[in-house]
Parts: sequence; structure tokens; C-alpha cells
Amino acid sequence: MQSKDLLQLAEQFGSPLYVYDAEKIKSQYNRLTKAFSKVEKLRINYAMKALSNVAILELLRDMGSGLDTVSIQEVLLGLHAGYSPEKIFYTPNGVSLEEIEEVNAMGVQINIDNLSILEQFGAKHPNVPVCIRINPHVMAGGNTNISVGHIDSKFGISIHQLPHLVRIVENTKMNIVGIHMHTGSDILDIEVFLYAAEILFDAARNFKNLEFLDFGSGFKVPYKKDDIETDIEELGKKLSKRFNAFCTEYGKELTLIFEPGKFLVSEAGQFLVKVNVIKQTTSTVFAGIDSGFNHLIRPMLYGSQHHIENISNPKGKERFYSVVGYICETDTFANNRRIPEIKEGDILSFRNAGAYCYSMASNYNSRYKPAEVLWFEGQGHLIRAHETFEDLIKNQISLPLPAKV
Repeated sequence: MQSKDLLQLAEQFGSPLYVYDAEKIKSQYNRLTKAFSKVEKLRINYAMKALSNVAILELLRDMGSGLDTVSIQEVLLGLHAGYSPEKIFYTPNGVSLEEIEEVNAMGVQINIDNLSILEQFGAKHPNVPVCIRINPHVMAGGNTNISVGHIDSKFGISIHQLPHLVRIVENTKMNIVGIHMHTGSDILDIEVFLYAAEILFDAARNFKNLEFLDFGSGFKVPYKKDDIETDIEELGKKLSKRFNAFCTEYGKELTLIFEPGKFLVSEAGQFLVKVNVIKQTTSTVFAGIDSGFNHLIRPMLYGSQHHIENISNPKGKERFYSVVGYICETDTFANNRRIPEIKEGDILSFRNAGAYCYSMASNYNSRYKPAEVLWFEGQGHLIRAHETFEDLIKNQISLPLPAKV
């Protein structure tokens, strides 16, 4: 997908616009499966919270992927996209027992991450196959908001509570078929991940009927030129060897599960915006665009950096710009960033916009959500229409006020 293709899509579908490259999604999926080709039973469950458009789910379904879901609504979307229940994995946090039971009735694999719900569910449904989410107390992630394996995390059952966990399982006679962990996003050091894996192996020895071990994900992707990323190939080599050895020790060929989200879709996505105004102040040149953090909140929420290209003038002389949105508060995507000269009407592309961009978009300031396009087999396919005023008000109900005379 080249700049001329993106410019054509912006003209055809308008801006702002999310564009996803199907070939990049496929190549990332194949890269991961190849890295773990030495494991006999490997399963990839796409973490759909990253990007939940049904067309994306269908694309990954046809590649053989399962789904990692965190809400009953995501489960319903997965079923709607054609996934069979046994291909869907449900890992909620802080939800009610009623929601877990409702999902269980759909035939989906459930993953429980707290002792209270585990004991309640086990007492009522001892024969249901259950996975348990462990918190290994291993810190991973480039930002505290996306690091979920540390000791103060609300996610998972503390590894230090393992004796209590085992007692609940023994008392309820629960059917534990899997152990799960997720340390957090943006794994920089695979040795830290391998250390957490050893904690999972130790926990797994307490359960005799396991069918799988789920190692979560959190693989880091590059956000700029020469940026560091998780070495998937090295991780594949080392973890595959260790996993296979554990299976031999355990006496059973277990399934190795990963649940990548960002790794599969982040680099596939670009967010196209139009420059509304160039505003020069005494110290700064602002490029004001036709979007804001209502469409891409990650820079404000996580401090993430998205590479910005001027695809209308890619070879122009570089100048320093602060790229800002149209929201009525601080809404800055880049401060004094070197970008080829920008003029009003130019189209800018934000890279790495496939994960947690549309899925975290909102109607803040009563702005519409943009359209989504999938670049598939050399063509742009509209996979979600741009919102309209009717979409904005369709679920709103007016007060029955008396008519004015």
C-alpha cells in the first residue's frame, strides 16, 4: 500500500479515515506461527480488543486464528463473525458471576482471574472446564497503564495465593484445564518473559488435567525508525524448547496459546487526516487537523508516539510542527516534530494506527467516528461507514416537555 493509494482512499472515502492493510496482518500472523513451528500444538487467539471490526475478525478467522475476548459483547461479536464457541477464549476482569455463567452457556472457554468468583463458579459448576489466570508478579510494559503482571495489578490471582487457589479447586472438585498469564504490553526483554514462563510452569505442576498453557502476549512492535521490538524469533526458539521439555516432564502434549492483539494489527493500520489550518504563533507552528483525541487517544493516554508522514508532500523540506487536533482541550499528537513542509489541505498519515485507535474512539465533542477501510488484494474495501448525525442521536430520547405556545 503506497502513498498514492492512501491519497486515493482519502479522496474516495473522506477524512479522517482508518486504513488497514490485510497483507501486513497476514504476515504478522505467519511470522508468529513460524517462530513457534517447533511446538506441536500451537494456537493463536487474536486479542480482539485491539481492533474489533467484524471484517478483521473474519480475515483472521480464515487464517485459523481463535479469539481472545474480555467481555460478553466481544464474545457475541466473535460468534457473529463466524467463530465457533470452542475457538473463543473469554478472560474478563471484575465482571459478575452472572456474565461469566451466561458466556459459559454459549460453550466458550472461560478464564477466571479472582478467588471469589472461582470458588462461587466451582461450587455451582464443578464439571465445567475452567482456565485460571495467574498474576506472576513480573513487570512488563512500557507504561504503567499497560503493565498488568506487577504486584499491585488488579489482574489475575497472585502467585502467592496459589495454596489458597489449590484448596478451592480441591474442595469444589473443579475441572482445571488451563493456566494463563499476561505480564503486560510492550515486552522489551524476552528474558523477563521467560522468567515469568517458569513461574507459570511451576504453577501448572499443581494441576493434573491441563490441556493448555496460555502465555498471553504483549509483544512490542516498532513505532518509529530503528525502534526496538520484541525479538519474536529468539523468543520462539527459547520458549519452544522450554515448553516442549515441560510437556515431556508433565507427561502430556499440551497446547501453547498466545493472544496477540497489537502485534497482529498495529503496523497494519494508518490513520489519515486532513490539515485544516497552519497557525504560526510567536514560538510554534501548529498544523491543525480534522481529528483529535476522540479518534486517536493513545498519545494523550499512554504518551505513545505515532510516526506522522505528510503523504501529500513526502519529499518536501522538513520543518518543525506541532500537530494538534480540534478538541476543546489540550489535544497534541506531536510537539515540534520534523515533518516535510505541511500546507493547508495536505493529508497526513499516522502510522501504527491499527491497535487501540478506533476501538478507543469516542463521540467526545459530539464528533462523528470515522470510517474504516481494509486494503485487501489491491483494493480498498469500506468495512465501516462514517457516522452521521442520525447515528449520534439514534439512542437518545427527548423529554416529553409540553409544546411552547
